[in-house]
Amino acid sequence: MKYILGLMITVFLFACGAPETAWPEDLAGKQNMLTEKKNELKSINSDIEKLEKELSKLLPAKEEKKFAVNVLPLEKETFTSYAKIQGAVMTDNVVMASSETGGRIVSMSINEGDYVKAGQLIATMDAGTIEKQLDELTTRLDLAKTVFERQERLWNQKIGSELQYLEAKANVEGIEKSMVTINSQLAKKDVFAAISGYADRIFLKQGELASPGMPIIQILNTGSVKIVADVPESYLASVKRGDYVDIYFPALDKEMKKRVTMVGRSIDPSNRTFKIEMDSGNPGGVLKPNLLAELNIVDKKIDDQVIIPLEVIQQEVTGKRFVYVVDDTDAKMPRAKKVYVDTGESYDNKIIVTEGLDGTESLVTNGALDLQPKAALIIETTPSENE
Repeated sequence: MKYILGLMITVFLFACGAPETAWPEDLAGKQNMLTEKKNELKSINSDIEKLEKELSKLLPAKEEKKFAVNVLPLEKETFTSYAKIQGAVMTDNVVMASSETGGRIVSMSINEGDYVKAGQLIATMDAGTIEKQLDELTTRLDLAKTVFERQERLWNQKIGSELQYLEAKANVEGIEKSMVTINSQLAKKDVFAAISGYADRIFLKQGELASPGMPIIQILNTGSVKIVADVPESYLASVKRGDYVDIYFPALDKEMKKRVTMVGRSIDPSNRTFKIEMDSGNPGGVLKPNLLAELNIVDKKIDDQVIIPLEVIQQEVTGKRFVYVVDDTDAKMPRAKKVYVDTGESYDNKIIVTEGLDGTESLVTNGALDLQPKAALIIETTPSENE
């Protein structure tokens, strides 16, 4: 090593520190001197090159910088994009309990929020007028029966006219029919639950007047519900009965997947939408009617596509887009390879690559922004597609 350094110093001194040589005056002398100096320079350059090679062997080699990256093995898959539609929870099991006769509510045994069973007594209406009518008819019936019995005995004895007999009989039958009607009306003074469920709303209280058919209590059964949404007609070809729909309830932070059970057969001309429904169970009754739901409906599906994360795509100042993949042609070290790409449809931070990749590459993800072509790589992990 000392010998080599000494030789380099000697050459330097010879080239730079030698005493100035007298220049020839004639043309031939100057040409000859120029040739000699060029030959000396060639010799010096040759010596320098040899010394550099010797030094490179003796000095420690400079370590190449390596870049730690993550890679994603690519493969062709199905690209799916979704349309987000707002919907709501609905139920068909809603019944308004009302009185057929009307009148004042004299008793009510149900409070708002109580659970009732089908056929359970809910309220009783004031039937004083009907009861008085029934008492009056009972008195008239007793008299009519007495008159009829006497006319029947006389008729059997061939006394009296047949018309009197028939009139007495018709009078009894008429009053009996009127009593049947009155009893039927009297039975309607009681209001019963048509279905099992919860008393969701109470419209009238004990002591208030109710007209015939006026709702008294709303009974709601949420054991089974449906999610209903109005979908723009542009998605008519994308939504079919039996398709699965991802549903998210923001208020509950709850997700579920349900099949489409009904697709509307007409388009609403006012907003150019059609209706879809998804039936659902409701354990615990957590899904309330009118609860907001967000539906992710499949908008587009394209098979056999190379799909990559959108954030790995970089762009040159010229506008050309590129990514880095792993180049394994160097047996000693995997290196970065710059690949220009053309892209297509994108959704949810994923994009289709239409040109540049064939789905067999290992795509550099984390760490790609620091790379240059042929940069040495250290592959730390190989995350799955879902990571």
